[in-house]
Amino acid sequence: MHTQNYTQQAIEKEVVKVISSVTRVSPDRLLQVRDLTSLGLSILDVVDVILKLEKIYHLNIPDEVPVYSVDDFVGYIQSQQQPALSEACV
Repeated sequence: MHTQNYTQQAIEKEVVKVISSVTRVSPDRLLQVRDLTSLGLSILDVVDVILKLEKIYHLNIPDEVPVYSVDDFVGYIQSQQQPALSEACV
């Protein structure tokens, strides 16, 4: 896991950038959509997004983690930062 901690806004911006680059969907549209499957993303698109985000944030997104929206990706990435925060406080 990456030790640097990112703000929610920074994570959201990066997630939108990655999804937009993979799918060619405008960032504005991505932020309006609650369910990415409604955009017609293929399973390969989703896997590509996951792999890129795993590389950027140095984490693993397990298959069982539901990632259907930008918020889902942001929430998961943020949740993986929390242990680093608590360890730093010890």
